[in-house]
Amino acid sequence: MLCFIGLGINGYSGLSLSAKETLQKCKFIYIERFTSYIDDYDIKQLELLLDSENNKNMKIVPRWFIEDARDIIYQSKENNVAILTYGDPFMATTFSELYVRARKNLIEIKIIHGASGISSLIGEIGLHNYKFGRTTTIMSDPMSVISVYNTVYENLRVGNHTLILTEYNYNNENDYFFLDPVRAIDMLLEVEENIKYKILSDELFIIVASRIGMKDQNILAGKIKSMKKKDFGNGPHSIIITGQLHFTEIDSITSLYQNLDPPLDNTVFFHHIAITMLEKYLPKAKDALENMKLHLKNERNSTLDKQNKGMFDVLENAEYYLLDAERFLNQHKFELGILSIGYAEGLIDALRFQKNINPWLS
Repeated sequence: MLCFIGLGINGYSGLSLSAKETLQKCKFIYIERFTSYIDDYDIKQLELLLDSENNKNMKIVPRWFIEDARDIIYQSKENNVAILTYGDPFMATTFSELYVRARKNLIEIKIIHGASGISSLIGEIGLHNYKFGRTTTIMSDPMSVISVYNTVYENLRVGNHTLILTEYNYNNENDYFFLDPVRAIDMLLEVEENIKYKILSDELFIIVASRIGMKDQNILAGKIKSMKKKDFGNGPHSIIITGQLHFTEIDSITSLYQNLDPPLDNTVFFHHIAITMLEKYLPKAKDALENMKLHLKNERNSTLDKQNKGMFDVLENAEYYLLDAERFLNQHKFELGILSIGYAEGLIDALRFQKNINPWLS
């Protein structure tokens, strides 16, 4: 039998009676510390819980051991095997995949859920669970931050909060790494500087939750410019970028933990990419249209009059498309607005190449 056991967020002290009884019956116990941190105190308490025979078969295993899982599958066919994880086992896709493989191998399964770190964190900070958008993880590799930035954008676009988990790496008890929230914030601001969607700034309101469920847990909220001055200590850390705030959420933020600044609806900073594109390209297309009209009017050669009349008809259609783009912008039909500008630009460029002039130059 293969047992998936969640340690919950409170360590050994939060382990259920059912989980303790199951662990005592397992011949092999594997503890993973790569999805999230389990401290040395909890490991020692687990050792005290188990008898000497079981102690010999309790191991802290690396990620590859769980992902490979051949030993686990083989042992589970004849013995009781437990995998002990932080939080709830199936919050990590690694264990969901192992669950499926074990089922396919006709192995009996036992699941003991623990309190999820994610759901506990959301509860502790007092925000509404259903108002969270996609969760993402920020790594120390700068190239990975772009996808986090895009996730924040998409969540803010519909008014949702964003939960950003920060990188955690464990190699051994003397070699583990937590990404500092200040560094994570700086990397996001660097992406803003390059992409310029205008969603992140020093005025953005965020919440940093550190070591949720531990004795020294800490939650702090405020604007980025205030939070960058703080030392958040050891991890794990999570960053929450708030979207639209219900008045009960504001009450929770101001009542449950320290605030360096008053809570803020971050959607006030949100600027839709499509609006940015429309505001940028619509004036340019209008200028190009007028430049092309002016060029055709200045051609006085009578042999060109007939040909130019047909070109004015094309420009008239382009002008209609630009009027449509303005109308769609006012109606918040941004995608249709961009499409209309594209049609107009296509007609203008068709005449541009035919006449061998560039109306886009001011």
